[in-house]
Amino acid sequence: MSGLIFALIVIAAFWALAYFAAPLWLWTAAATIGLIADGWLTHVQPTLAWVIFIVLAVPLNLPPLRRMLLTDHLLGWFRRVLPPISETERIAIDAGNTWWDADLFTGRPDWKKLLATPAANLSDEEQAFLDGPVEEFCKSLDDWKITHELFDLTPEAWELIRKHRFFGMIIPKQYGGHGFSALAHSTVVMKIGTRSTSAAVTVMVPNSLGPGELLLHYGTEAQKQHYLPRLARAEEIPCFALTGPYVGSDAGALPDNGIVCKGMYQGKETLGFRVNWDKRYITLAPVATILGVAFKAFDPDHLLGDKVDLGITLALIPTDLPGVEIGKRHNPLNSAFMNGPTRGQDVFIPFDCLIGGTEYIGQGWKMLMNCLSVGRAISLPALGTGAGKHASRVTGAYGRVRKQFRVPIGKFEGVEEALARIGAYTYRMDAARRLTAGALDRGEKPSVLSAILKYHCTEGMRQVLGDAMDVHGGRGVMMGPRNYLARGYQAVPVSITVEGANILTRSMIIFGQGAIRAHPYLLKEMEAASSEDHAKAAVEFDRALFAHIGFTISNAARALFLGLTGALFVPAPGDSATRRYYRQLSRMSAAFTFTADVGLLLLGGEMKRKEKLSARYGDILSHLYLASAVLKQYEDQGRPAADLPLVEWACQDSLHAIQQALEGLLRNFPSRPLGWLMRLLVLPLGRPYAPVGDRLGHKVASLLLEPSDARDRLTRHAFTSTDPKDPVGRMEHALKQTLAAEPVEEKLQQGMKKRLTPANYIGLVDEAVAKGIIDAKEATLLRDTHAVIRDAIDVDEFGSLKGA
Repeated sequence: MSGLIFALIVIAAFWALAYFAAPLWLWTAAATIGLIADGWLTHVQPTLAWVIFIVLAVPLNLPPLRRMLLTDHLLGWFRRVLPPISETERIAIDAGNTWWDADLFTGRPDWKKLLATPAANLSDEEQAFLDGPVEEFCKSLDDWKITHELFDLTPEAWELIRKHRFFGMIIPKQYGGHGFSALAHSTVVMKIGTRSTSAAVTVMVPNSLGPGELLLHYGTEAQKQHYLPRLARAEEIPCFALTGPYVGSDAGALPDNGIVCKGMYQGKETLGFRVNWDKRYITLAPVATILGVAFKAFDPDHLLGDKVDLGITLALIPTDLPGVEIGKRHNPLNSAFMNGPTRGQDVFIPFDCLIGGTEYIGQGWKMLMNCLSVGRAISLPALGTGAGKHASRVTGAYGRVRKQFRVPIGKFEGVEEALARIGAYTYRMDAARRLTAGALDRGEKPSVLSAILKYHCTEGMRQVLGDAMDVHGGRGVMMGPRNYLARGYQAVPVSITVEGANILTRSMIIFGQGAIRAHPYLLKEMEAASSEDHAKAAVEFDRALFAHIGFTISNAARALFLGLTGALFVPAPGDSATRRYYRQLSRMSAAFTFTADVGLLLLGGEMKRKEKLSARYGDILSHLYLASAVLKQYEDQGRPAADLPLVEWACQDSLHAIQQALEGLLRNFPSRPLGWLMRLLVLPLGRPYAPVGDRLGHKVASLLLEPSDARDRLTRHAFTSTDPKDPVGRMEHALKQTLAAEPVEEKLQQGMKKRLTPANYIGLVDEAVAKGIIDAKEATLLRDTHAVIRDAIDVDEFGSLKGA
């Protein structure tokens, strides 16, 4: 029995060392004590065990000897299996920085650090801009006229853009802009997006990746002084041209080129580039006055030096120069924002046109990646979240107004499922949007989180608008001025495709970049392996490798313990309702980090070709972040009890999504035995997370069906109206009228004891008055409500569709 107890003590001791990531010397000390204790208990000195222990322990604890016997050989192997990384890949990896994603990659997220992060809030000036100019702009927008009649913004809308400097949100005040925060920039785009996708894209592009942002970060002072005030006032219309017929994600294949030469510019001979390009899908290109262009620069005549291939370079080219072609348009799924091709043939530009001047020749890809790490976290996530807020508002109202079998359709369980997804997805997207914007405003540039946000907010947009269309049925299908869903629904693939197509983002970027940037040791190992200083590389690789091994062992032990105990003993913040979600996310963080380490160890450079596995790892990392954002928003807003169903639905859905992704990667792991073993460690008691239950879905759906503080918080900063002549206002007005009439409606139904149908409704109301069941005032309310509902559910009719 004493032997069994001793064995259990040894196992517990070594498990504790692993769980708490003890350093190697402590493991060695513990093993020494264990061997001494074993000899003392058994009165037999384990000579062979001592020999093996000494042979292993001495070199492992002496780094120079360890390197000579082990890690130098491993470094050589690592260099051989490490896949070649192109310069464009390296720049993309180095772009931006890490933030909460790095915590999630530790297996031990520091929740106190996250919750101590200041809540993201708008300044008084920013809020006033939303309540004033943005509201005015939204009211002026007639999306049917924009997308069907003019195929352009109205002259009034363009004038408001200039008047209120919508193109200058990110431009500092000293250059004539607003100098708004990332949160304000995001919220303005989001609000406009709830009114018109075409208008939102028109506003967001000059404030996102483009000349304005590039000039801010890299422009010369003369360029800033000249262009930024003109951009803010929309006296200059900018666009940025990168994508071409043969270039999408593969920037290395860029065929557009510029040759260093002498040429005439404004009557003077000067040194510059003769540039040729062929670009497409360029937003604002048809109306641009200045054109940002990415091209490969070459110096075959050595006018600048010995180097011929100078690299990707960015220029700002006036569109009135000879050889520049703009004006033609694409038709991006009937969205009316200006988008089209641009071409240039032998366009001579002086070096003054290079963004940042000659200092930045060849650094264009780095410039783009650094800016994209910020811009990708703002524009499209704002559009996706805006779609959710708009869908929540109008679909909830429609679900209460529209009745079948004398019951609001929103109370049917099938419709409830769709409403619950709309509401909870919107809450989750908004939480992630706000958290990430707040990080940007504190100076973070989280490139991995920006990819997560872009992917999941645009996919969330696809889901919520699809659900909204399903609930509306024919009311959402029939095009016309009354339809407030269809144009946004049509435009979903645009958001899915641009700024990194979602298939690529999910399968390669989120985990591919996240594993290298956010992992505490992997990048250090890669840097050591690629270093030309072999002595220093050996020391750095040895240090990182052994820390990495301890890290992996610790997360394996931690994942198993948390799996067996249900993470009940993990310290966690939050109230009684949310504390369990913090614990489960900590558990899944450990499981993710351990399985990711095993995958990276087994596959190495092959991982980037295992896109399905990479996508599943990315799904886990994404939902760890999204659920973190949900919990953070709940705390920031003061834990409103009414919002708890949204929080719980979103967290439960994310945990279930993590479980599905984890099971998928373990089931498809290249080594079946390793996949089986990892499953025993991370899911020792089977599947812990069920899909979201029906009762919780009912609570979420109910929040959308009537006015409340929770509904207003969920849809805050969405454009709303109660004007019965406005497409959105018509439905909001009908909702209020319906709720006011419901008590009288119930009274009518009980008193008449007849089936009420629209065909005989007014007659029954008149009969009820005659019988004294309702009075004249109540009858007027019912008649008015009946007319308002009919107006709200009506669709447009056309005498002819010629030219539609």
